[in-house]
Amino acid sequence: MPKMKTKSSAKKRFKITATGKVKSAQAGKRHGMIKRSNKFIRDARGTMVLSEPDAMIVKKFLPNGL
Repeated sequence: MPKMKTKSSAKKRFKITATGKVKSAQAGKRHGMIKRSNKFIRDARGTMVLSEPDAMIVKKFLPNGL
């Protein structure tokens, strides 16, 4: 059997914590900041933990838990 491969796009975007949760960057911060409110920009700072249904999908892309 061949080895399972990690999706390259997923390993660049997500990290798995020690407890098995999936961390990702906040969405909507790449461009177009001029039309976003200051509250949105402030709240979208840093990282967030994905919900459990979304995390299950991402974990299939990261079989080795990168």
